[in-house]
Amino acid sequence: MAKYIFPEGFLWGAATAAYQIEGSPSTDDRGESIWDRFSHTPGNTWNEENGDTACEHYSLYREDVKRMAELGLNAYRFSISWPRIFPAGKGKPNLKGLDFYRRLIEELHKYRIKPAVTLYHWDLPQALQEQGGWGSLDTAKYFNQYAAFIFENLDLPVDRWITLNEPWVSAFFGYAMGVHAPGLNDFNTALRAAHNLLLGHGMAIRSFRDVNRENEPIGITLNLNPVQPFSDSKADLAQAVRTDGFMNRWFLDPVFRGAYPQDMVEIFSRSYDLSFIEEEDLTITAEPIDFLGINNYTRILVKAGSSEDDFMGNPYNPPEAEYTEMGWEVYPRGIFDLLVRVHRDYGPLPLYITENGAAYDDKLQNDGRVDDSDRINYLHGYFLEAWKALQEGVPLAGYFVWTLMDNFEWSFGYSKRFGLIYIDYPTQKRYLKDSAYWYRDVISRNGLEVKGGS
Repeated sequence: MAKYIFPEGFLWGAATAAYQIEGSPSTDDRGESIWDRFSHTPGNTWNEENGDTACEHYSLYREDVKRMAELGLNAYRFSISWPRIFPAGKGKPNLKGLDFYRRLIEELHKYRIKPAVTLYHWDLPQALQEQGGWGSLDTAKYFNQYAAFIFENLDLPVDRWITLNEPWVSAFFGYAMGVHAPGLNDFNTALRAAHNLLLGHGMAIRSFRDVNRENEPIGITLNLNPVQPFSDSKADLAQAVRTDGFMNRWFLDPVFRGAYPQDMVEIFSRSYDLSFIEEEDLTITAEPIDFLGINNYTRILVKAGSSEDDFMGNPYNPPEAEYTEMGWEVYPRGIFDLLVRVHRDYGPLPLYITENGAAYDDKLQNDGRVDDSDRINYLHGYFLEAWKALQEGVPLAGYFVWTLMDNFEWSFGYSKRFGLIYIDYPTQKRYLKDSAYWYRDVISRNGLEVKGGS
């Protein structure tokens, strides 16, 4: 029996997002978010579904925290709903919204589960979108005001703070490709939104430093994917560099190097207006952080596109590979490559996997069991590659599985199940899947035990 033990104090957690689980969209004076508006607009989500009910976590949070304790989680990453705190995005704060997160954190503390708080997981107040959303610099300033209010008034210990979740997705899925809220199709606005998101992040870091919150590190979560060329041809190799520039370096470089990657600036400048980027902005985006959160699910295998300015290329899905219900290739080696690369190019800095997991077609059996062996195999493979990265000196300090429980999967509605816990939506009953019990065992021994090695 081979044992793969993680460092003492390693955080084993699960992650969620407010709009995907909370429900109660108008309870306690919560304001409308862009996801409320987007999901209620016909044609935007699978089966016209929305997050009005979701997992009813707003009322069932005590039960959910008890389930976390059953799993043995020592950390829980969740997001605060901005429109619960500032229904119009700014102005007078709504203390009833703040009280909910205070109660949630108190419940987590009761079970010795460490809270990791994300300030923005895509639910921008709709009132701010109507004033330009992330395409407007004002939104970055209002985000900073919201963040500062939370830092100053959420007067309970928090283990980790995260400013933004996946600003790439917020900007490009939301403002360029139209598949996420607010559903726009304007690449110029998306580039501006990406920049303003990073400015809001940097401003919030500065505000955090002004508040006396001892021993509470703060960082950002980026969705990163290892990009690999389909072949060793010159065209494919060059395409992989460009795609990496768009998917990864466009956010990594301004955060860690105080500059956008020059090759991508040259490409974008030939088709889009980047005059909104001020030199002094990049001292804000590069405000020092205490850790980096990485969300990763797969790799990008890419063939050359139509021109040397093509930054997307032609993604290739190997027919012999295994895929999740999202159509994402199962590629555990990718998380090793990613961790080693980020540490080498942007470290040294503590790293966390803040999301990793898989959607499968889970079925609830009559006896209440959910056999999700595919998910177990997926997580086993990724955990093992994370362990290997640790052996290479990567300072990985924690791993948050996506997600704690099945939920509203954005534009896919309730058609995709990522959870360790099965939600029977008509009854809101919770059932631990086989993967939850397996994960509990991983946490209890702080690692993997593998018959006959890896």
